[in-house]
Amino acid sequence: MKFLHTSDWHLGMTFRGGVSYAMDQRYAIEKICQIAVDEKVDGILLAGDVFDKSIASAEAVHLYDEVMTYICGTIGIPVYLIAGNHDGAERISQCNELLKKSGLFIAGALSDTAQVINAGDVDIYLLPWISTDKVKSVYPDESDKISSMEDAYKIVLDKYRECFAEGHKNIIVAHAFIVDAETSVSDRAAEVGKATMIGSHVFEGFDYVALGHLHGPQQINEKIRYSGTPMAYSFGKEEKQEKSVTIIDTDTWEQRIIPIPQLHKRTTLTGTFKELMDADLEDEIKDGYVRLEVTDSYVGMDSIAAFRERYKNLLEVSGKGFERDDAKITMTIEEFENADTDPETVFAQYCKDILDEAPNEHMIALFKEALEGFEKEVVEG
Repeated sequence: MKFLHTSDWHLGMTFRGGVSYAMDQRYAIEKICQIAVDEKVDGILLAGDVFDKSIASAEAVHLYDEVMTYICGTIGIPVYLIAGNHDGAERISQCNELLKKSGLFIAGALSDTAQVINAGDVDIYLLPWISTDKVKSVYPDESDKISSMEDAYKIVLDKYRECFAEGHKNIIVAHAFIVDAETSVSDRAAEVGKATMIGSHVFEGFDYVALGHLHGPQQINEKIRYSGTPMAYSFGKEEKQEKSVTIIDTDTWEQRIIPIPQLHKRTTLTGTFKELMDADLEDEIKDGYVRLEVTDSYVGMDSIAAFRERYKNLLEVSGKGFERDDAKITMTIEEFENADTDPETVFAQYCKDILDEAPNEHMIALFKEALEGFEKEVVEG
């Protein structure tokens, strides 16, 4: 049998509250569906973070409904889906029993019995995002053994392994943070702390572990893989990542990586104002999502307007600070344009870039006081 492994669609995500990624997401998912048809896969493993927020936007829910109806109904491929930490576990699993009849298998929250679906000689185990508190509540008799996330996973997976059927192959779909796996800027939850990390050994016994949670496609070992996001959600590392899906053949356990074309290439360009305006660039870069690092001048509204004429999908600009030559401040285009009406956001971003920390309440109060004094001078002056 053949399965397609994907994850972290993050339907409904926008770029720092501004640009919608809906068109990019639709484009990437259409490519995934075409790959599934071309490869004649027997199922799609969707390893969590289907949505970007637990209460998804109407636009995101509509796209999800359209895509699942097409995959399970029109092209007739089953989907094995788990909730990630961004998904609303209860919401995403509504009508679960009814949806199984259409080929959509969803594990929204952990239960006291292994959530497993049989597909011929392959058993597919679904393990949604868990917390130590959740595992303690589901398995109260084991709660005194749980002092870490790794303890929690071991208890749950030991229960799953007890269900292994002789002669069957075992796939698990999970949403987890493996020790030493590489993160990207858009891995917001993973970047915050390491308390949720677990060792790869907790998955011993499974023939393939289809992981979600981290956004860069990567191989942990021969049996454990992160498929990564279908599109790049941040600048930096993700610019250089080739987004992809993984095709798994359960007869040979061969894994094939198939790239996903991107609607907008993501690129960071560095140079002086003149160099960035005069650069001879391919259309793929000029028309893609762009981050500019301006090396010779402070970026104001005049320069933003000039840049937007050249880079129609400009998302972020980094320019020199007001006083220090070695300092720079980075802001989205929306933040630049709203600077007059939302100065606190500009101040907060300046503190993060220059002081490497978010402003505390005292700093914000001082800023407001200074701002009020300046505005009074302007009015009186």
